[in-house]
Amino acid sequence: MITRRTVLAGAAVIAAPAVVRAQQLVKMKAGMVTGIDQLGLPIALERGFFEKWGLDVDIARPYATGVDALNALQAGESEIVQVGVPMIGAVVRGMDLVALGNYSGNAHRGGSDATMALVARADSGIAKGNLASLKGKKIAASFGTINHLYILALIEKGGLTPADVTLVNTPPPDMTVALLAKGIDAFVGWDPWPIIALKDVPGAVEIIRGGDVIAYVGFNVGTRPWVAANGPKIEKFLAAVSEADQWMRKNPKLAAQVGTRWIPGLKQEIAEAAMEFNIQQADRRLSANNYRAMWAALDRLNRLGFLKSTFDVNKHIEPKHILKVMQEHPALFNDLPPIPADVAIGPGYEFKP
Repeated sequence: MITRRTVLAGAAVIAAPAVVRAQQLVKMKAGMVTGIDQLGLPIALERGFFEKWGLDVDIARPYATGVDALNALQAGESEIVQVGVPMIGAVVRGMDLVALGNYSGNAHRGGSDATMALVARADSGIAKGNLASLKGKKIAASFGTINHLYILALIEKGGLTPADVTLVNTPPPDMTVALLAKGIDAFVGWDPWPIIALKDVPGAVEIIRGGDVIAYVGFNVGTRPWVAANGPKIEKFLAAVSEADQWMRKNPKLAAQVGTRWIPGLKQEIAEAAMEFNIQQADRRLSANNYRAMWAALDRLNRLGFLKSTFDVNKHIEPKHILKVMQEHPALFNDLPPIPADVAIGPGYEFKP
């Protein structure tokens, strides 16, 4: 676990009043994944936003994927994690999870996948802009995550089926090595991994970035019993990370610097390039767009045979805490585009496909 005191160790900044204040803070354990779009958590820690909102937060080591983060949540290592598609698979398997707000994924528009890209070897035979050329190729993805959803959408957009390609289950940090070793023809991933591959793999080509082929699914997630018992703590957390996101949107280069301290091996220039895309999706608010994003992901995974059943998304999204933060602290979101009236939601909202 990493705390603000760990981050500031050796800086001689903790005076007696800070110790008293720390005793009044509410303790919380949070988990993140090794992605640029996860940096709201460490920014809130390093910039003191958690303390400002009354929290003493420990952040677990960054996990390779959201699947790993949910395993940690189930084991009690974290109370809240930032995951998307892995939540869907976990709910289908019986884990009672509740989404509380976004960590990435726009509330004001439907499509949002700018932080995703497909990168191929120069000699892969995959043509830039021609998704049909994926046929017969070996492509790395992290099964049950957002990049798995993204490649499935790209395959369908290219007029293909999953049977037309070979998908290889690979953690994002291992994808560049696999591409270098020619063990795969291409991979899909979230930033910073595509940008790292473009720099480190000679001749690597970005076949497509984003494209609004999916609506990004990225939520702050907790277990139902914990959510039911911790409303005030959740609202403090959502306010703190919303303020961190706003700071990130206004200070992308400084935010990228934070990323170099939290994502192993991440260099400043890579972090800055990735941050350009990340700030387009850093929006904690919820709207009908985010309900539809979860439903569309669930529907695609079920339709293509990757999930055996579905569920009512209304039962696994609880908007009241972020709606309260949005109402009571609108300044935290005043740099974002307004949510259109036709997708704005209120207490008691029910999504219908």
